[in-house]
Amino acid sequence: MTEPTTSPITLHTPSPTGDGPAGCPPPVVGREALCDTVRTHLMGGGGVLLTGPTGIGRTSVVSRLVADMTARGHRVLRCSPAPSERDSPFLGLIDLLAGVGDDVLGTLAAHERAVLEGALLRGPQQPQGATPGGGRDALVLRIAVRKVVARLNSAGPLLLVVDDAQWLDPPTAEILAFLARRAGAGPAVLVAVRTGGTGMGRVTDPKAGHSTPFGEELCPRPIRRMAVPPLTAHETGELLDVHDQPCWPRPLVARLHRASGGNPRTVLELSAALDERVRTVGEELPGSDEPLPVPDCLRRPVLDRIDALPARARRTLVTVVVAVRPTVELLRRAGHPHAEADIDTCVRHGVVQASEHGTIRFLDPLIPMVLQAETPYDRLVDAHRSLADASHDEVERAHHIARLTAGPDPAVAERLAGAARAARRRGAPATAARLGRMAAEYTPAAQSQLSAERRLTAAEDGLAAGDLDFARRLAHEVLGGAGRRPADRVRAWNVLIDSCGQAMAEIAGLFPEALRDADGDRGLLAQLHYRMSWREWMVGGSAARAHPHAVRAAGLAARTGDRWTEVMALSQQAALELFLGLPAAEATLAAALAAPHDTRAMVHHNGPVYLKYRFHLARDELDEARAELRTLVYALRQRGSADSLSQCLIGLAQVEILRGRCRPALTIARQSLRITEEAGLSSGPAWYTVALAETAGGSLSRALTAAETSRRCSEDEDDRLFLPRALHAEGRIRLFAGQYEQAAQLLRRTGELESAQGQQDPATRRWHADLAEALARAGAPDEAESVITVARRQAERLGRRAVLATLGRAAAAVSEARGELARAARGFEDAAVRLRAAGYPLEEARTRLALGRVRRLVGDEAPCRAAFADALRIFTKAGATSWVAMVRAERDRAKADPLPPEDATVPWSEHLTATERSVVARVAQGATNREIAAGLVLSVKTVEAALTRAYRKLGAKSRVEITRIIMSRPTA
Repeated sequence: MTEPTTSPITLHTPSPTGDGPAGCPPPVVGREALCDTVRTHLMGGGGVLLTGPTGIGRTSVVSRLVADMTARGHRVLRCSPAPSERDSPFLGLIDLLAGVGDDVLGTLAAHERAVLEGALLRGPQQPQGATPGGGRDALVLRIAVRKVVARLNSAGPLLLVVDDAQWLDPPTAEILAFLARRAGAGPAVLVAVRTGGTGMGRVTDPKAGHSTPFGEELCPRPIRRMAVPPLTAHETGELLDVHDQPCWPRPLVARLHRASGGNPRTVLELSAALDERVRTVGEELPGSDEPLPVPDCLRRPVLDRIDALPARARRTLVTVVVAVRPTVELLRRAGHPHAEADIDTCVRHGVVQASEHGTIRFLDPLIPMVLQAETPYDRLVDAHRSLADASHDEVERAHHIARLTAGPDPAVAERLAGAARAARRRGAPATAARLGRMAAEYTPAAQSQLSAERRLTAAEDGLAAGDLDFARRLAHEVLGGAGRRPADRVRAWNVLIDSCGQAMAEIAGLFPEALRDADGDRGLLAQLHYRMSWREWMVGGSAARAHPHAVRAAGLAARTGDRWTEVMALSQQAALELFLGLPAAEATLAAALAAPHDTRAMVHHNGPVYLKYRFHLARDELDEARAELRTLVYALRQRGSADSLSQCLIGLAQVEILRGRCRPALTIARQSLRITEEAGLSSGPAWYTVALAETAGGSLSRALTAAETSRRCSEDEDDRLFLPRALHAEGRIRLFAGQYEQAAQLLRRTGELESAQGQQDPATRRWHADLAEALARAGAPDEAESVITVARRQAERLGRRAVLATLGRAAAAVSEARGELARAARGFEDAAVRLRAAGYPLEEARTRLALGRVRRLVGDEAPCRAAFADALRIFTKAGATSWVAMVRAERDRAKADPLPPEDATVPWSEHLTATERSVVARVAQGATNREIAAGLVLSVKTVEAALTRAYRKLGAKSRVEITRIIMSRPTA
């Protein structure tokens, strides 16, 4: 940045955060992408309007952005008005210009300065009524403020910030709107406005008789309007950690997230109230069907909104709370003839939302919680009675009849069990689980066996719905009962085993007890051996030891007529045989798919239909794999478990990545993560898929965060089956970012774990080529060649074309590391052609990028440009954002400064420190300073300082030059 030609300006800038040490940004959870987008827009000028309801975290985002922009050299003028300050003229302007010194005001004309100082209450004591009002003085004031802002902006980039603009006093708002309309090359403006209640746009001032701008009118063009989004379930957990809240179980965190609607302030208040009740009152944690405590600070505003409704609308709203699926028509039949008008009233008050089809839902999850807790019991009973008479639906009628029944009743229990079956047929396992538990509770004590069966069925429905805590609680109730049959006890053990997800290490001690209860029963042993196969693979880390358990389970189940267990065990057996490279895998899968079919197994994520897609992938049949998964996902969305749907979406996202469809892959991966978090399932696999999708079509820094999260989840759960995949994802990201030694360490560990498990088919987990490339670039070409040799032998035996092509690329990287550039170029060219034939566009483009780099090193300018152009075309079509930026940087370097081969002799890293070498290597990959800081776990300032020193040592003046130097010289 050039030095200003005008005299220095004194500007006393307050702490950007408003609290804590100056320059220390507040902790902001889950807003990185939003902050990046807003910051990028503000750096280019213009205005950003940040919107969101109370408690969503607008002020935290604003403070973070203020700190970031200050660190980047912007001067910040900020005001944060309060409701009580709206009638104080020019108070917002006083706050904005509080740090502007008299030297700036001294550049104004005398009358302009006098009017401005009068508005700012500076200088001599102002007589009452002397502050600018209307007419000429008002215009003079606007011009004076504009000159001051222009003066400040001329000395360096300036940012105006107005937080809670809805409370800005009208005179200040009019001045800022005047500046926005005449901004030109003026300062950037960030405005934050609370949505809800008063709405957006303009507020009418009853005293002045005109409206006041407080939204987009305060922002200069171009304007970007951004809503602060709710937190995800995972971000809710992070928020609780940041604020030192108790470490709640995952299902409880999911409930807090749902109850808060992702609002940070609400979730912290709910967590604090729950913590206080647990610590002071000594209560147990609430079950999944028990209400959460709502503190008075949240309850009181909700009650105020409800009390503002007319009495008739409040009575209708009680019936809406009690109904399972409320509609206007149902409310009419339940004794509310004016239901449509009442619901319209509630809609206008922002309490509910009604669809075109008449279905009704609450806008705030706290409203039904508070309303049900505050409504007298007899009114709730009356609502249940009227809905039981009005409902035409078997499931809903059974629910309301149960609420009207006190004590065990076999007729009501049977009705509830029938309703649970109906809900299960509809694909609503959560409703089936709730009704099944109620059926068990209404079953008389004399029918204890029937009660146990109903509890177990409800527990299995809970598993399908992803409510693992609910399922475990019912299983323990059955195991705690006296005189249970062995079959019931083993069934309960199976629920406990299945509910652990990836964390099978935590329940390894259950198997001896379950085997003892089975007591040699072949049908029960079949179920247990199937699960023991998973234990050996996930916890024991051995596919070879898992295989005999799957074989035995399939055989025992076939002899006892248990087709579900037989199909699941055959699917497990086929998956193990594929992994172990055994020729029987295809025949075993065919046996699992053969009639008679079991409906539950056919839509299960460990069943044979799901497994078919993995066989297609091994054979490089990407379109067939996608078709299988899309059909399965459709079926699971209609009626299936959250776990199976999440796993199928994970598979579909990976297939889309391989097919070169990065944007859909990223969307699908995020869907899977959301489903996983909301259901409280093990999240390692979903985070792994997000890492892959971000690597392909998003940001490498976000990809690295996702991969590290996946690895931590797998390590915490001691899941040896999935841990290698998480390590592979992290290793790939570090490889692409130029961190070759770290990548090699992670990928070595991947190889060690997969080899220990017995992997013999490199198409099942494709880490071999990445490991070899990382080793070659980290200075271990001999070790890389050894990895390639072993994997190539396996791939040739099984005919894995795409694996052989990627191994060819890795072999070319080995040749490049040894200085055999011509051989490397031929290897990359051959690998690219073979990958194109196999239908892997991203792998082809990655190979052509490597080819372009080598062509540049040997001085082949035209082939170099052609390789970069091919890579850019493929990555652009695929939507591979970070790769596109990388290729463009490489192409521009090749155009600007082609490298003669004789210059590639002098080491570039000889005089650099380890940190400087790491930073410079990532610059060559096209990473931004922020991405470099995230990847190396450094501050942005440390990265900038290291890069400045590297510029000086290498004699470079730009990132392009420093990259040219690195690409043209070997590492010392």
